[in-house]
Amino acid sequence: MAHHLSALDALRGAPFTKAHATGNDFVMFADPDGTRHITPEVVKALCDRHLGVGGDGLIRAVPVRHVAEARDIAAADEDLSAHGGEDLWFMDYWNADGTVAEMCGNGVRAFAHFLVSEDLVQLEEEEQLPVVTRAGARTVRRVPEGYAIGMGIWSFLDPELASSNASDSLVIAQGLTDPRPALSISMGNPHTVVALSAEQALEDLDLNQAPQVDPVPPDGTNVEFVVPADPLVVDGEGQVRLRVHERGVGETLSCGTGACAAAAAVRVWAAEDGVDTWTVQVPGGRLRVRFLSRADGAEDVELSGPAENVYRGTII
Repeated sequence: MAHHLSALDALRGAPFTKAHATGNDFVMFADPDGTRHITPEVVKALCDRHLGVGGDGLIRAVPVRHVAEARDIAAADEDLSAHGGEDLWFMDYWNADGTVAEMCGNGVRAFAHFLVSEDLVQLEEEEQLPVVTRAGARTVRRVPEGYAIGMGIWSFLDPELASSNASDSLVIAQGLTDPRPALSISMGNPHTVVALSAEQALEDLDLNQAPQVDPVPPDGTNVEFVVPADPLVVDGEGQVRLRVHERGVGETLSCGTGACAAAAAVRVWAAEDGVDTWTVQVPGGRLRVRFLSRADGAEDVELSGPAENVYRGTII
C-alpha cells in the first residue's frame, strides 16, 4: 500500500474519470498544462484493480505542444497543420503494466468522449476531430452509435511471409490441444490472429496466461482468437466473435485495434475484398469495422462503437 501511495504523490489532488468502451476500461485525466508526470509506477498503481482505480490502461489528455514526441508526430503530418497542429490533443496511452502503447482503438473512442464530456472540445454529430497518438494522427467522427475512428491503414506485420492464404506464426494457448497457425496484422500496433472452428473452442480458452507466439514479433504482440459466424456473410456484412489477450494487460473485454486486425485476417482467409463491413462481437459488446479503399491500393480501416464515462473521482 505504501508503494502505491508514494507512486501517486505526483498526481495527488488530480481529478480523474473512469471510462470504458465495450468493456475496455481506462483511467483518464486531463493535463492541459503538461505538468502531470507519468511513470510506470503511477500507471500500475492507478490501474491496480485491488489497490487503485482499476483499468486496462491509463490515458492522459495533453496538448500536443507539451510533448516532444507528439510535436514530432504532428509536424510530420501535413494535414494536421490545417487543424491547429500543436493545439491538438495527444492521447498519452499506457498499458496497465506501465508500458506505453502505440494505439488503442477503444481508447481513442473513450478519449474522444472524455474530451467532449469535459468541454475540452466541441464535436457535433458527423463532425470530425483529429487526435494524435503514438501511431500517428487518428480522425474521430461522432455517429449515432458513439464514435467512429479512422484507424489508418492495415498491413501485414511481415509482408514477406504473409500471402493471401498463409500464416506467419504458430500460437500455443491454454485450452488448445496443439499449436495453431496465425497471421500477424499491424494496426499501428502488432496483432497475431488465430482462427478457431467452433464457439466452444473459444469459450474453453484460458487467457489468464499469455499465449505463446513463435516467432514473437520484435515488440511483442496482442493475440486474437476469432470464430467466424456460420454463415460468415449475411446481407453483405461479415460476422465474427473474438476474445483477445492484450500485450501488457492480459485478457480484456474488448480491443478495438484487435477487432480491426481480426476482421482483416478473416477477410484475407475467407471472404476476399468484397466484404467491406464487419460486425465483431467481443465479450464487452459489439463493434463495427469498415474497410475503405485508397487510390494507392492500400485500405483504411474505420472502427465504430460506444464509449461511456462511469464515474469521476479525485486522487488522494
